[in-house]
Amino acid sequence: MKDHLLKYSDFTENEINYILNLTEEKEFKKKEHILTSGDKELYQYFILSGCIRGYIIDFNGKEHNIEFGFQNYWFGDMESFAHGTDATYNYQALEDLTILAISKRNWDKLSEEIPAFIKYTSELYRNAMIFQQKRIAEHFILTAEQRYFNLIANHPDILQRISLKNIASYLGITAEFISILRKKSIQR
Repeated sequence: MKDHLLKYSDFTENEINYILNLTEEKEFKKKEHILTSGDKELYQYFILSGCIRGYIIDFNGKEHNIEFGFQNYWFGDMESFAHGTDATYNYQALEDLTILAISKRNWDKLSEEIPAFIKYTSELYRNAMIFQQKRIAEHFILTAEQRYFNLIANHPDILQRISLKNIASYLGITAEFISILRKKSIQR
Protein backbone atom coordinates (compact mmCIF):
# COMPACT_ATOMS: atom_id res chain seq x y z
CA MET A 1 0.00 0.00 0.00
CA LYS A 2 2.92 2.31 0.67
CA ASP A 3 3.78 2.54 -3.05
CA HIS A 4 0.15 3.25 -3.89
CA LEU A 5 -0.01 6.08 -1.36
CA LEU A 6 3.19 7.64 -2.70
CA LYS A 7 1.98 7.33 -6.30
CA TYR A 8 -0.81 9.84 -5.66
CA SER A 9 0.48 12.12 -2.92
CA ASP A 10 3.55 13.13 -0.94
CA PHE A 11 3.45 11.39 2.42
CA THR A 12 6.17 11.32 5.02
CA GLU A 13 7.29 7.96 6.37
CA ASN A 14 5.57 8.79 9.67
CA GLU A 15 2.31 9.59 7.88
CA ILE A 16 2.43 6.30 5.98
CA ASN A 17 3.03 4.38 9.19
CA TYR A 18 0.17 6.26 10.86
CA ILE A 19 -2.18 5.40 7.97
CA LEU A 20 -1.17 1.74 8.04
CA ASN A 21 -1.69 1.62 11.82
CA LEU A 22 -5.29 2.76 11.28
CA THR A 23 -6.03 -0.14 8.92
CA GLU A 24 -6.86 -3.71 9.76
CA GLU A 25 -5.69 -6.65 7.64
CA LYS A 26 -8.45 -9.12 6.81
CA GLU A 27 -8.56 -12.33 4.83
CA PHE A 28 -11.44 -13.88 2.92
CA LYS A 29 -11.68 -17.23 1.18
CA LYS A 30 -12.70 -17.59 -2.46
CA LYS A 31 -16.49 -17.08 -2.86
CA GLU A 32 -16.79 -15.44 0.58
CA HIS A 33 -18.71 -12.17 0.73
CA ILE A 34 -17.07 -9.05 2.13
CA LEU A 35 -20.29 -7.03 1.93
CA THR A 36 -23.90 -7.94 1.17
CA SER A 37 -26.53 -5.48 -0.02
CA GLY A 38 -28.74 -4.29 2.81
CA ASP A 39 -25.86 -4.25 5.28
CA LYS A 40 -24.15 -1.05 6.40
CA GLU A 41 -20.75 -0.42 4.79
CA LEU A 42 -18.46 0.27 7.71
CA TYR A 43 -15.14 0.17 5.83
CA GLN A 44 -13.33 0.93 2.63
CA TYR A 45 -11.04 -1.84 1.46
CA PHE A 46 -7.65 -1.92 -0.24
CA ILE A 47 -6.69 -5.17 -1.98
CA LEU A 48 -3.26 -6.53 -1.12
CA SER A 49 -3.77 -9.81 -3.01
CA GLY A 50 -6.56 -11.64 -4.78
CA CYS A 51 -9.52 -10.21 -6.63
CA ILE A 52 -13.14 -9.30 -6.02
CA ARG A 53 -16.28 -8.69 -7.95
CA GLY A 54 -18.77 -5.98 -7.09
CA TYR A 55 -22.31 -6.67 -8.18
CA ILE A 56 -25.89 -5.59 -7.78
CA ILE A 57 -29.06 -7.66 -7.87
CA ASP A 58 -31.92 -6.40 -10.01
CA PHE A 59 -35.66 -6.54 -9.31
CA ASN A 60 -35.81 -10.04 -10.85
CA GLY A 61 -33.05 -11.34 -8.60
CA LYS A 62 -30.47 -11.42 -11.41
CA GLU A 63 -26.86 -10.51 -10.58
CA HIS A 64 -25.05 -7.85 -12.63
CA ASN A 65 -21.30 -7.45 -12.19
CA ILE A 66 -20.39 -3.78 -11.94
CA GLU A 67 -16.69 -4.00 -11.15
CA PHE A 68 -13.71 -6.24 -10.64
CA GLY A 69 -10.89 -5.30 -8.32
CA PHE A 70 -7.33 -6.58 -8.23
CA GLN A 71 -4.19 -5.81 -6.23
CA ASN A 72 -3.79 -2.11 -5.30
CA TYR A 73 -7.50 -1.39 -5.77
CA TRP A 74 -9.88 0.35 -3.36
CA PHE A 75 -13.46 -0.85 -3.16
CA GLY A 76 -16.60 -0.55 -1.10
CA ASP A 77 -20.12 0.82 -1.31
CA MET A 78 -19.25 4.50 -1.15
CA GLU A 79 -22.78 5.82 -0.55
CA SER A 80 -23.31 3.44 2.37
CA PHE A 81 -19.85 4.26 3.75
CA ALA A 82 -20.29 8.03 3.47
CA HIS A 83 -23.93 8.34 4.54
CA GLY A 84 -24.60 5.27 6.70
CA THR A 85 -27.31 3.99 4.34
CA ASP A 86 -27.93 0.35 3.50
CA ALA A 87 -25.47 -0.99 0.93
CA THR A 88 -26.68 -1.47 -2.65
CA TYR A 89 -23.58 -3.38 -3.72
CA ASN A 90 -22.37 -6.86 -2.92
CA TYR A 91 -18.67 -7.68 -2.86
CA GLN A 92 -17.40 -11.23 -3.19
CA ALA A 93 -13.90 -12.69 -3.25
CA LEU A 94 -13.19 -14.42 -6.56
CA GLU A 95 -9.87 -15.68 -5.23
CA ASP A 96 -8.50 -15.98 -1.72
CA LEU A 97 -8.28 -12.35 -0.71
CA THR A 98 -6.13 -10.24 1.61
CA ILE A 99 -7.25 -6.68 2.19
CA LEU A 100 -6.64 -3.70 4.41
CA ALA A 101 -9.85 -2.30 5.88
CA ILE A 102 -10.21 1.24 7.15
CA SER A 103 -13.21 2.41 9.15
CA LYS A 104 -15.18 5.56 8.40
CA ARG A 105 -13.99 7.04 11.70
CA ASN A 106 -10.33 6.45 10.79
CA TRP A 107 -10.85 7.61 7.19
CA ASP A 108 -12.29 10.87 8.49
CA LYS A 109 -9.52 11.16 11.08
CA LEU A 110 -6.87 10.88 8.34
CA SER A 111 -8.73 13.46 6.24
CA GLU A 112 -8.66 15.90 9.14
CA GLU A 113 -5.08 15.29 10.25
CA ILE A 114 -3.07 14.67 7.08
CA PRO A 115 -3.38 17.13 4.15
CA ALA A 116 -1.63 14.64 1.85
CA PHE A 117 -4.47 12.18 2.52
CA ILE A 118 -6.98 14.72 1.14
CA LYS A 119 -4.87 15.02 -2.02
CA TYR A 120 -4.62 11.22 -2.21
CA THR A 121 -8.37 10.65 -1.89
CA SER A 122 -9.09 13.45 -4.35
CA GLU A 123 -6.95 11.65 -6.93
CA LEU A 124 -8.69 8.35 -6.14
CA TYR A 125 -12.15 9.87 -6.56
CA ARG A 126 -11.17 11.67 -9.76
CA ASN A 127 -9.78 8.48 -11.26
CA ALA A 128 -12.83 6.49 -10.18
CA MET A 129 -15.15 9.06 -11.77
CA ILE A 130 -13.17 9.04 -15.02
CA PHE A 131 -13.23 5.23 -15.07
CA GLN A 132 -17.00 5.10 -14.48
CA GLN A 133 -17.71 7.71 -17.15
CA LYS A 134 -15.49 5.86 -19.61
CA ARG A 135 -17.17 2.55 -18.79
CA ILE A 136 -20.66 4.00 -19.31
CA ALA A 137 -19.63 5.68 -22.59
CA GLU A 138 -17.97 2.50 -23.89
CA HIS A 139 -21.17 0.56 -23.21
CA PHE A 140 -23.02 2.82 -25.64
CA ILE A 141 -20.25 3.66 -28.12
CA LEU A 142 -18.46 0.34 -28.59
CA THR A 143 -19.71 -2.99 -29.79
CA ALA A 144 -19.73 -5.94 -27.39
CA GLU A 145 -16.74 -7.33 -29.28
CA GLN A 146 -14.79 -4.09 -28.86
CA ARG A 147 -15.64 -3.95 -25.13
CA TYR A 148 -14.46 -7.55 -24.71
CA PHE A 149 -11.12 -6.95 -26.46
CA ASN A 150 -10.58 -3.69 -24.53
CA LEU A 151 -11.11 -5.57 -21.26
CA ILE A 152 -8.61 -8.24 -22.31
CA ALA A 153 -6.09 -5.59 -23.42
CA ASN A 154 -6.37 -3.78 -20.06
CA HIS A 155 -6.34 -6.99 -17.98
CA PRO A 156 -4.45 -9.68 -19.95
CA ASP A 157 -4.77 -12.29 -17.18
CA ILE A 158 -8.49 -11.76 -16.53
CA LEU A 159 -9.54 -14.92 -18.40
CA GLN A 160 -7.37 -16.98 -16.05
CA ARG A 161 -8.75 -15.30 -12.92
CA ILE A 162 -12.43 -14.64 -13.57
CA SER A 163 -15.07 -16.96 -15.01
CA LEU A 164 -16.62 -16.31 -18.43
CA LYS A 165 -20.00 -16.03 -16.71
CA ASN A 166 -18.74 -13.15 -14.52
CA ILE A 167 -16.97 -11.42 -17.41
CA ALA A 168 -20.10 -11.75 -19.57
CA SER A 169 -22.22 -10.19 -16.82
CA TYR A 170 -19.77 -7.30 -16.54
CA LEU A 171 -19.86 -6.68 -20.30
CA GLY A 172 -23.62 -7.18 -20.63
CA ILE A 173 -23.28 -10.16 -23.00
CA THR A 174 -23.57 -13.93 -22.78
CA ALA A 175 -20.81 -16.39 -21.94
CA GLU A 176 -21.56 -18.12 -25.25
CA PHE A 177 -20.80 -14.91 -27.13
CA ILE A 178 -17.47 -14.64 -25.31
CA SER A 179 -16.66 -18.20 -26.42
CA ILE A 180 -17.32 -17.15 -30.02
CA LEU A 181 -15.07 -14.10 -29.59
CA ARG A 182 -12.30 -16.23 -28.07
CA LYS A 183 -12.42 -18.65 -31.03
CA LYS A 184 -12.39 -15.72 -33.41
CA SER A 185 -9.27 -14.24 -31.78
CA ILE A 186 -7.48 -17.60 -31.92
CA GLN A 187 -8.20 -17.89 -35.65
CA ARG A 188 -6.60 -14.47 -36.31
